[in-house]
Amino acid sequence: MYRGDLQRMLPPLIVLLGMGLLSLALAVSIGSVPIPPGEFWAVVTGGGSELHRTLIIELRLPRAAAAFATGGLLGVAGALMQVLLRNPLADPYVLGLSGGAAVGALTAMLFGLGVTAVSGSAFAGAMVSVVLVFGLAHGTGSWTPTRLLLTGVVVAAGWGAVITFMLALSPSEQIPGMLYWLMGDMAYARSPWPAVTVLVVACVLMLPFGRSLNVLARGPLQAAALGVSVRPMTWTVYAVASLLTAVAVTTAGAIGFVGLVVPHMLRLVLGNDQRLILPASALGGGILLVLSDTLARTLLAPEQLPVGVITAMLGVPTFLYLLYRSR
Repeated sequence: MYRGDLQRMLPPLIVLLGMGLLSLALAVSIGSVPIPPGEFWAVVTGGGSELHRTLIIELRLPRAAAAFATGGLLGVAGALMQVLLRNPLADPYVLGLSGGAAVGALTAMLFGLGVTAVSGSAFAGAMVSVVLVFGLAHGTGSWTPTRLLLTGVVVAAGWGAVITFMLALSPSEQIPGMLYWLMGDMAYARSPWPAVTVLVVACVLMLPFGRSLNVLARGPLQAAALGVSVRPMTWTVYAVASLLTAVAVTTAGAIGFVGLVVPHMLRLVLGNDQRLILPASALGGGILLVLSDTLARTLLAPEQLPVGVITAMLGVPTFLYLLYRSR
C-alpha cells in the first residue's frame, strides 16, 4: 500500500474507531442502573464499586462487544457480496445466507448439540445456501448479478418456509426462545471472543486482496483481462462471506439489513476503494449494531426488543430506496 493511500485511509478509520469506542462506552453506561462517566472511568482503571464492576465487566461489556463483533461480521460480509455482485442491494440476509445458516443452527439446537456443533451447522447451512443460489442462478448458461440477486431472494424465502416448518414441529417450550433468536437477540450472546477473532482474522486476510476486489467490482471480464483469477476469487469471497455470516448467526441469531445499510452508506461517503471499505464496514457495522442493541433494551424498558426489529426498521426503508434508485 502506498504512503499516500495510507494517509488518505487513516483519518476516516480513526474517526470510526473513536465512534466505536464511544458507542461501547454508551452501551455499558445506559441501562436500568445508569453508570455515571466518572464511575465508568473508575471501573476501567481498576476501581469503582462492586456493583458497577459486575454490571460493566460481567454483563454489559460482553454483550456490547458481542454486538460490535456481530455487526462487524455482517458489515464485512455485506461489503464482499456487494463487490462480487456489483449490486448495492446484496447482503447475506437478502441472498439467503442468513436463512441457510439459521436452518443449520436451528437443526443442531433441536438435536441438543453443543455450541461448536451449532456453529459448524450454521456454516454448513450457509454454504448449502451459496451452492443453491449459485447453481440455480447459473442454470445452463452464465449468471448475472441481477439473476443471482433474484435467485437469492427466492432461496431466502424458501429458507423462511423451512424455518416455519421447523418451528411448527418444535416442542412448545423451545419456541419462544427460538423466535427471539431468529429475530436477532443479543441477550443470549455468549462470549464475544470467537466472533471478534473471526472478524479480525477475516479483515487481515482480505485486505491484501483489496486491489483485486476493486478490479473485480468492474466486472469479471475486465478483471480477467487485468490478471485477476476470477473464479477462485469468486469462491473465496463466497466462502469468507458465508463464514462471517455463520459466526454472526450463531452469536446473535438472524439479524438482517446490517450488511445492506452499512457498506452502502460508507461507500457514498468514502468512495469505492475496498481497502478502505472493508475495515470501515467492520467498524461501521459494529457501531450500528451496538447502538441498535442499546436502543432495543432501553426503548421499552424493562421489556427488551429483539435487536433485529431495530435493524429491520432501518434496513427496510433503505432497501426500498436503493431498489427505487436502481430502476
